[in-house]
Amino acid sequence: MRRIVFAAAVVAFGAMHVPLEGRQGAMFSSRAVAVRVDVLATENGKPVAGLTAADFELFDNDVPQTIQSLNLGDLPVNVVAALDVSGSTQGQALADLVHAGGALIDGLKPTERASLTTFSETVSPLIQLTTDHAAVHRALSQAAAGGQTSVIDGVYVAMMTSQAVEGRPLVVVFTDGLDTMSWMRDTDLISATKRASAVVYTVATGPARQWQFLKDLANATGGRAIALDSARNLEGEFAKILTEFRSRYLLSFSPQGVSDTGYHRLTVRSTKRGISVTARPGYTAGAARVP
Repeated sequence: MRRIVFAAAVVAFGAMHVPLEGRQGAMFSSRAVAVRVDVLATENGKPVAGLTAADFELFDNDVPQTIQSLNLGDLPVNVVAALDVSGSTQGQALADLVHAGGALIDGLKPTERASLTTFSETVSPLIQLTTDHAAVHRALSQAAAGGQTSVIDGVYVAMMTSQAVEGRPLVVVFTDGLDTMSWMRDTDLISATKRASAVVYTVATGPARQWQFLKDLANATGGRAIALDSARNLEGEFAKILTEFRSRYLLSFSPQGVSDTGYHRLTVRSTKRGISVTARPGYTAGAARVP
């Protein structure tokens, strides 16, 4: 029964790939007008404002590319919250999680979309991307904890949800434990990130703080892995994630001198001394959706 439930979710959300291919500017490919890369520039751990295209250099499969434009927040944010509601979150931890999730939604602009996926031993894509933030709040308020944990399956469904409409997709994942029930393998999920554009921030408490997979997932999407001592700190951390995401830059380039198929390695760095740049390490040509 567990595998049937997850398979149904994958069919429902994996099917989103088909109509997306027909949307103008929706896919990476050699024929696309531009490839967009979502990057975070920091100095001493803090986001850097006021940068221009000349402050970055970008390489596609080690071939230097011309950055055609740089935009800061030119597209609405699409936030998908993927939250662990397994048995270990019962009680105060769940209350803290619901409160923090609500604050995250409250941080969105009225025109920005939110979505909610919860996971325990089953994955529940409760609310698809919507500007009806009240509906997301209602779904959050009804969350109940119980069962084992399917982090990998839950994140996959959340990633597919984040690709459904135009915007800058952000997936915020919370878990306090290791995966015990997922059907999908961790390596398969990492591979799926190469064909998607979502930036994933992972937030972990409990045993999950030491789980290398969460760090690998964040790194594969250009996001960050965050470890907390307690769910009591979730509200503040969720707020920081949204603020940081809004400070990221979108770099656009038209691939030149590289193949139009296969996986492309991306290297993005700043020409200014002391500035660190975080970005996804690559994309699959013709498969990964741009924001």
